[in-house]
Amino acid sequence: MFLQIGASSAAFRSRRSCYVAALYRRAKTKSHKYTPAQQFNTRYLTGSQIQTSLAPKPIIATKSIRENPELYSQICLRRNLPLEATYPSRISKLSNDLFELRGSLNQIRSQQNSLSDKIKAVAPRRKTSPEEWDSLQSHAKELKQEISAVEIIEHRMENEMRILASDLPNLIHPDTPPAGKPRVIEYINKDKLPTEKFSTIPTSTVPEHYFLRTPGKSHVDIGHELGILDFTSSSRTSGWGWYFLLGDAVLLEQALIQYALACARRRGWNLVSPPSMVYSHISGACGFKPRDQNNEQQIYHIAQGSAASTSQDVPKPELCLTGTAEIPLAGMLANTSLPQTVFPKKMAGVSRCYRAEAGSHGLATKGLYRVHEFTKVELFAWILSDYKSSDLMFKDILGLQIEILRGLDIPARVIDIPTDDLGAPAYRKYDIEAYMPSRQGEKYGGWGEVTSVSECTDYQARRLNARYKQHDGKLGFLWSLNGTALAVPRIIIAILENNWDSHRGEVRIPTSLHEYMGGTTVLRKKAV
Repeated sequence: MFLQIGASSAAFRSRRSCYVAALYRRAKTKSHKYTPAQQFNTRYLTGSQIQTSLAPKPIIATKSIRENPELYSQICLRRNLPLEATYPSRISKLSNDLFELRGSLNQIRSQQNSLSDKIKAVAPRRKTSPEEWDSLQSHAKELKQEISAVEIIEHRMENEMRILASDLPNLIHPDTPPAGKPRVIEYINKDKLPTEKFSTIPTSTVPEHYFLRTPGKSHVDIGHELGILDFTSSSRTSGWGWYFLLGDAVLLEQALIQYALACARRRGWNLVSPPSMVYSHISGACGFKPRDQNNEQQIYHIAQGSAASTSQDVPKPELCLTGTAEIPLAGMLANTSLPQTVFPKKMAGVSRCYRAEAGSHGLATKGLYRVHEFTKVELFAWILSDYKSSDLMFKDILGLQIEILRGLDIPARVIDIPTDDLGAPAYRKYDIEAYMPSRQGEKYGGWGEVTSVSECTDYQARRLNARYKQHDGKLGFLWSLNGTALAVPRIIIAILENNWDSHRGEVRIPTSLHEYMGGTTVLRKKAV
């Protein structure tokens, strides 16, 4: 409940109080209006969602934003975030207003201290001078109410500034390509690609029209013919975007997981089996929020409660299903500070992942390419705050991803992602796209994303309050990086479509998976 600043008090009729009242009206009636998507983005900050006492409080450095609002606005525009581009100037304005407001608040508190001294002096003779005592007490009450009202304004403005700053995206790596111009870095298993026109394709830019040939046989048709994929039954049990793996496809899924974990372990990554459900504020702190321009809910939220619950029951925080193991792996260090000697921490987490994928229907997303539930091996690293170390870890993750795909004989390419396709936490991002014959055509050119690696600097750490203790006892914010080691469904697509032998009616299993397949080296239709 906000305290009203009324005209009956002499203190409020002063010039200072008129200014305070104006700020109050502005804070109450003209503060930033949030769209439904933004309300979701910020509710873990505003308190509109129930949180545990362990919920991290974001610690966002606003000084640079206040001093360079144009720079941060340009970063938002380069990322195609026009709404967020208005935030830096608003933050700068709020900062100036807060400076003036606190000056007024200090004056009021100074008056309160002086008045307190007068009250102490008059106290011994309050019975002989009741009028003076009552006047001082009345004035003290007015000052207390005024301070309380101004503190409410101050808190509201601080909260708005923190929310706006938290919703700003990360800075951008200087080498990141401009909007709309992804850049090919290198090819993987180039000899496995169709040779037609390949020698003429530049590596400085992504080919707009790669192989304009008739699309190859889809994994959906291959899986149906081999009896290993069932989308019909899942449409009855769960609806669009769900699937059944049958027979050898189940072995293939498990073999891919084991293969990816073995590769990661050889490179010094520690294996983790994380939960697939986390508090929504942890997911939000990691940067997993729907983009404001489409307002589509991409996260499955889990309401805790039952039909037997009553109004007297203690409300519980909202949970959500994770779209990637990155979220619980990052959340492990929320509200913690560990000695700098334990870093870097490299974790490889295997988990089931859940994504609503609203509005994603279409030919290019049918089958296994875009599904609601899937298994993925994720890489996540915490490092000390250092650009050189971050660059080395980025290359480490990318090297492991390339090793995994090279071992699977999957033709692929590494893409430097442009500014308008970076997620909010990403300072820099590379994708790896596998060649998938069924995605031939002008729009996709036969390519489909299978992994990505992102460098996030301190974006997630500041929102999770994850820090490290320096040798001198001072605290610093950690930096984070993440990357997909292997997303099972899309790798299955690439294996089925690239290794399909139409004459034999079978699919060759990559040699690297044989030891995990129990002797199975090809996928073929089982005799009935």
